Amino acid sequence: MSRVMYLFGAAAPPVFYFADVVKRAQADGWQVCVGLTPPAACWLEERLPELEELTGHAVRSQYKLPGEPDTWPKASVIAFAPATMNSINAWALGLTSSFVVGLAAEAIGKKSPTVAMPCVNSAYAHHPQFERSVETLRNAGVTMLYGEGGFVPNQPGQGRPETYPWHLVMNAAEKALS
Repeated sequence: MSRVMYLFGAAAPPVFYFADVVKRAQADGWQVCVGLTPPAACWLEERLPELEELTGHAVRSQYKLPGEPDTWPKASVIAFAPATMNSINAWALGLTSSFVVGLAAEAIGKKSPTVAMPCVNSAYAHHPQFERSVETLRNAGVTMLYGEGGFVPNQPGQGRPETYPWHLVMNAAEKALS
């Protein structure tokens, strides 16, 4: 049986490294399907053909129409990284206007293994709703890689997307299946 990872990303600078993440996941035996928030899809517009060629699947950022077939295989695990403050808050509040947030929200009800790692600066992280949202998702069974042992926010303007700890996402996805 094939292991399928839905790799979801929001519009934060580490999303520019998605092709490398897909290759790493494939080297670890994953079949990967890429889903993006609409702003992230806009950011990666020129790279979408490369991601589709790498994965063999359409990159999705919109819900399919009723009656359209689902072209992705069933997920073994969902990995949502980078997840912005907007995506984390919408997900925790059940606001599913974004395709990837909608699937992540549905995964909670289906008890599907789900891993998320935010990418926010310390100014966003200090917003009171953000901490509540992280806690809400943790309590719902989502593996939130945030704080000690996960993503640690940087000062505004001081982020280094090339150092985003993707290995933590991959390790947590492996662990979620065991």
